[in-house]
Amino acid sequence: MTPALAVPRLENTLVEDHTREHQLLRQRLLQPAARIDSKYFYDDFGCELFTHICELDEYYPTRTEAAILSHCGAEIAAALPSGAQWIDLGCGDCSKSRKWLDKVQPSRLVGVDIAADFLQHSLARIAISHPGVECIGVVSDFTQSLELRDLLSEQPLAPPVFFYPGSSIGNFARPDALRLLRRIRQHCGEHGKLLIGVDLVKPRAILEAAYDDREGVTAAFNLNVLNVVNRELKADFQLENFKHDAVFNQHDSRIEMRLMSQTDHDVGLGSGCVRHFDQGESILTEYSHKYTSADFAAMLSEAGFTRHHYWTDEQRWFGVFLAQT
Repeated sequence: MTPALAVPRLENTLVEDHTREHQLLRQRLLQPAARIDSKYFYDDFGCELFTHICELDEYYPTRTEAAILSHCGAEIAAALPSGAQWIDLGCGDCSKSRKWLDKVQPSRLVGVDIAADFLQHSLARIAISHPGVECIGVVSDFTQSLELRDLLSEQPLAPPVFFYPGSSIGNFARPDALRLLRRIRQHCGEHGKLLIGVDLVKPRAILEAAYDDREGVTAAFNLNVLNVVNRELKADFQLENFKHDAVFNQHDSRIEMRLMSQTDHDVGLGSGCVRHFDQGESILTEYSHKYTSADFAAMLSEAGFTRHHYWTDEQRWFGVFLAQT
C-alpha cells in the first residue's frame, strides 16, 4: 500500500495583486523597448518545454552542474554543517535537494517557491522518504522579497545553508543579483553558507547554441510566453508574427533572448491598449548573464561573503561556489 502523503507545514508570504501585476506587464509592453518578465515563461506548457530544454545536447548547464555536484559531492558535503537548515530557493520538485539530504543530514528542509500546491506536494514526498527531516514550505517570490529570519530563529543552533543551483542568478541584472546575494548574506549569520551554481563565460557558439537549439524547443519556449500574456491581459498576440532570437552580448557578458517582429502590425493588450510593432522590432524576454570565476567571487565579496570555495568541470564551463562569512 502506498503511504498517504504527509501534509508539510506551509507558510504563505506571497502578496498577490493581480491588477498591479497586469498593469506592470502591460506597461512594460507599451514602453519603447518592450519587455516581458521571464517569470511568465513558466505556465504548465512552459515548464514541460523547459524540462525538455534541460535534456537537449546543446543545453550544457544542467548536466554540467550535475556532474560537478556528483563528482565533488563528498568534498562539498564535508564543508557543510551537519544538522543545518537546508533552504532550497526556487525548489520546484525538490529533486536537486533530495540528492543532498542523505549527505548533509539537515534538521529541516525549507522549500521556497511561488507555486503553493506544487510546493506542498513536492515536500510531502520528501517527508515520506526522509521522515527525520522537518519539511516546511514557504510560498514566496524570493526574487522580490526574502524574509525567513523568524522561521530560521526557531532553530537557532542549526545554521542555514542556502541552496540556489541551476545558474538562475544569471537571470538578474548585476545590481539585482547583488541585492539578492546581500539578502541571503543577511540571513546567514556567523555560520550560515550559500551553495550556488553559476554559468561561466565560454565561446559564443556554445552559448548561443544552448539558447537556440536545432530542434527549436527553446524557440517554442520563448514564443509560448505570448500565449501566457494573451491569457493574462486578454491580448491578441499572434505567434506567427514573431520569431525567436538569442544572441550573446559580449560587452555585457550575457545571452539576450528576444522575440522579433516579422512584420508591421498592431497588438491589442486589453483595456483598450494597442501596441504597434514595426518589422524587426523586438520584445526582450530574458537575460542570462555569464561570469568569470573571478568576477563572481568579487560579487560574493561585495555582498558580504568573505570566504568561498569553488568547484568546476574540466572545461571550466560551469562553477559551483560555497560562500560564507
